[in-house]
Amino acid sequence: MRSVVLQMGVTLDGFVHGTAGYEDWGLPPEDDELVAWKVASLRQAGTHIMGRRTYEAMASVWPRSTGLYADVMNEIPKVVFSRTLSAADWPESRVVTGIDLAADIQRLKEEPNGTGIVLAHGGATFVDSLIGAGLIDEYRLVIHPVVIGQGTSLFRALAAPLRLDVIDSRTFAGGTVVTVLRPLEATR
Repeated sequence: MRSVVLQMGVTLDGFVHGTAGYEDWGLPPEDDELVAWKVASLRQAGTHIMGRRTYEAMASVWPRSTGLYADVMNEIPKVVFSRTLSAADWPESRVVTGIDLAADIQRLKEEPNGTGIVLAHGGATFVDSLIGAGLIDEYRLVIHPVVIGQGTSLFRALAAPLRLDVIDSRTFAGGTVVTVLRPLEATR
C-alpha cells in the first residue's frame, strides 16, 4: 500500500503562510542542492493530491511552463479534492469530491496500478483536513530560516498532540532545513 506524504514549506515558527496569504518571505533563491532534493522527492510521487485552490493556482502556471519543477509537475497524475470543481483541465488530473476524505485517500493508497507515494502539497485548508483526520503517513517539512510571527499554522487542525519520529534531517546552503518525520502509531 502506498503512503500519503505531505511535503510543505514552513517558516521556522511553523506557518505555511502569513495573514495576507502566500506573500514573499524575503528568502534568497533556492540553492541547487535543495532544488535537486525537491525534484527527487517529486519524482517519488505516483499521485499528487491537492485542494481546489492549490489546483487552480498550479494549473494556471505549470502546464505552460518548462524546467525542472514544471516537467515533473506536468508528468505526475493529479487528484483534486473539491466539492465545487466538476472537471480538471490540466492533463493527468481528475476530480474527487472528498465528501468521505478518509475513504477517498484509502482508495488512492490501494489503487491496483498505483506506484510511488501519494504526495500532498497543499493548500492549507486541504492539508488541515488530512492532518485533522490523521491521514498523513510522513511529513517532509521544508523549514525556511524566517520567522513571520503570525499566519496559518501547519498543525492548526490537530485536536491532540501528535508525536513524530524524526527519520531524516538535512541542512542546505542558505539555512533551509528539510526534516522528514513519521507519526508514532500510538498518537495517530
